Amino acid sequence: MANDHFIDQHKSAWQRLEDLLKLLDATSLRRLHREEVRELGRIYRRTAADLAIARAESRDPRLINYLNSLVIRAHGRIYQADAQGGSRVKNFFVKEFPQTFRRTWAYTALSFSVFLIFGVIGFVGTKYDPEFSELVGVAPAFRELYIETKTHWWEDLNQANQVGASSILTHNIQVTIYTFAFGALFAVGTLFFLAYNGANIASVLALTYRAGFGNDLLTFMVGHGVIELSCIFIAGGAGLLIGSAMLMPGDMSRADALKSRGKDAVRLMMGVAVLLVIAGIIEGFISPAPIPAAIKFSVAGLTGLALYSYLLLAGRVPNLEEAPNLAHRINGSQFT
Repeated sequence: MANDHFIDQHKSAWQRLEDLLKLLDATSLRRLHREEVRELGRIYRRTAADLAIARAESRDPRLINYLNSLVIRAHGRIYQADAQGGSRVKNFFVKEFPQTFRRTWAYTALSFSVFLIFGVIGFVGTKYDPEFSELVGVAPAFRELYIETKTHWWEDLNQANQVGASSILTHNIQVTIYTFAFGALFAVGTLFFLAYNGANIASVLALTYRAGFGNDLLTFMVGHGVIELSCIFIAGGAGLLIGSAMLMPGDMSRADALKSRGKDAVRLMMGVAVLLVIAGIIEGFISPAPIPAAIKFSVAGLTGLALYSYLLLAGRVPNLEEAPNLAHRINGSQFT
């Protein structure tokens, strides 16, 4: 009864907000009448407060999902109108990408866990039996040509850095796209690709340790590895977002779940695309360079610190249900 009274008391405002959002689908915020803009700001803040009340009082999950979706839609339209050109790109990297990463961290954590578990299996299995590596895609010819002869195949990159960096960047993009795209196979494809790559990379590393030059390969990998592996984990999380929307849409329809989580997945992949460029530059120009190992490990530490400080701290603003500051700007001078 209390829930019905709450809905009856506020549903007219929610419906009005929906009407304004439909209006924005056909125009832009700047083309609305001044009173409509002010009304949008007022109802948006009121709906955000209603969402906070619904969550705090543990009301019907369907009501919470509806209000959450409504607030997010309004929030997105305000951001869209507020961010134009270069400021839109800046807003994405300063706020949207790190905020999306934090909001979806559980999927990225699951992606990392799968990669790590199968990486341990691949390393331990290959360390005790080199033929185990064949089970995870390491060809016998690779062992004969490079491992048994103790060839530092990665040093060839230092002969032509520009070509090497381009080749590496292309390969990294393929890996991350596959990891993401296979999420459409109800997440099974993403999980398989994470497991396969974790086991494969670890098996190659184990083979080099068995042959006595594992530290050399590790020194090569460490400089770019922090960013590169993080990209794989984030892409895996994006793929799992897509798969989870198909398998577990919750109270939403599968189409609505795919639309909602798909937006987060796309944001993650847009951020990953830029990070891959940075990883490719490091792998093409620093990792194969004949410089002290201490420098490469320092690069790994600095890039890791910078990356995760950015992902965990950038774009922190009050929660939507705490009257977001962008909503206040609707009533500001830029629209009046």
